[in-house]
Amino acid sequence: MVYAIRNGTWIPAARGRMECRADFPFNGEWNEKHYTTKQVRPVFVDEPDEIVVVTVYTYYF
Repeated sequence: MVYAIRNGTWIPAARGRMECRADFPFNGEWNEKHYTTKQVRPVFVDEPDEIVVVTVYTYYF
């Protein structure tokens, strides 16, 4: 998640929030299925003194 926020392209999300994405090699099992890639999509608010993470969506493919 930190990598995604620091290195990803920020795009506007609902309610004045921002989001970005990052893909990582996974090559493992999740929920009894094998996946090669894990993607994280943090949704956050860029406050003057900090970044507040609202949620992080995780996708496997």
